[in-house]
Amino acid sequence: MLALSKTLRIDRFDTLRGSIIYFLTLYLATVLSMGEVELSCRAYVKMYLHACLFPRCSVNGLLLSSSGSAGGAVCVTDCVPLLHSHLPLAPITQLALTQVDVWCSQTQQRIVGYYQANACASDSSPTPCALKIADKITEQFESAVVLMLDGSKMTPDYRVPPIVMYERKDSRWTLKDKHTIMLRQWEETRAIAGQMLESGDHLLLVDFDSHLDDITKDWTNQKLNAKIEELSSPVNGNI
Repeated sequence: MLALSKTLRIDRFDTLRGSIIYFLTLYLATVLSMGEVELSCRAYVKMYLHACLFPRCSVNGLLLSSSGSAGGAVCVTDCVPLLHSHLPLAPITQLALTQVDVWCSQTQQRIVGYYQANACASDSSPTPCALKIADKITEQFESAVVLMLDGSKMTPDYRVPPIVMYERKDSRWTLKDKHTIMLRQWEETRAIAGQMLESGDHLLLVDFDSHLDDITKDWTNQKLNAKIEELSSPVNGNI
């Protein structure tokens, strides 16, 4: 009788666990189909390190996806850091956009958005330059988003992604519901970002600006990507 009771309890637990997993999967699928933006560990860490590398400058970059958008969802899998000086300078921006677009076509990726961190930490509003670049991106990808890093919340103990998101509606860029951005394993991602900053790995990051100063520097950041993958590996107890 005791063995039977234990078996019934185990069966109930397995059934409950299966139901929870099912409804969580269904919930995530539903939310994503409503236009959620999912941000990968790699994309967030690189955005964060870019802002930390040039704390007194405005920085910007492009958001990439290696998968198509399904039902309005945008899955940001990577980013390309662009500039840390002269952000409004059109010729450099156009050159960067062209080169990144060519690289994306060669690597089965696409540009799906834009990010920026303003020099003033308390200002997380997109500048006219940011919106102009974002408009350009929407010509090729209509579901493009703008992610603004909130410098006032980029502290060692921040508990939520310090990101403000904008979407284009009726020819205008408007603030998007903060609950529609998803960063899975946020605590682990935050820890990786902090660890890389503390160990000086942010110095590995190369933006397009730095590449123009020294063309031997790799703006695709393969070394940095490898380091992030290493730290986020399940072998290391992370994502």
